[in-house]
Amino acid sequence: MISPYDVIKALLRTEKATLLLPQNKHLFWVDKRANKVQIRKAVEEIYKVKVVGVNTFMQRGKLRRVRYVQGKSPDWKKALVTLKEGSKIEVT
Repeated sequence: MISPYDVIKALLRTEKATLLLPQNKHLFWVDKRANKVQIRKAVEEIYKVKVVGVNTFMQRGKLRRVRYVQGKSPDWKKALVTLKEGSKIEVT
């Protein structure tokens, strides 16, 4: 069985994520293979909150260049999690 800490990699704290906080929404960096049900269960277990909805989307890696060699940063997956009214994630 997959651990919730394998599904949820990090809570994203960006300017965009901060603007979503009044709507009770949080952004997470999640495993690329995780589905919405696994993400919901992992967030509920780790943060002890009730999740109303989960939206996921893939972020494409950016093209990078170091001198004459061109490379690409890896693709990664984000999840936008909407919490039930009254639920709150404490960030320390």
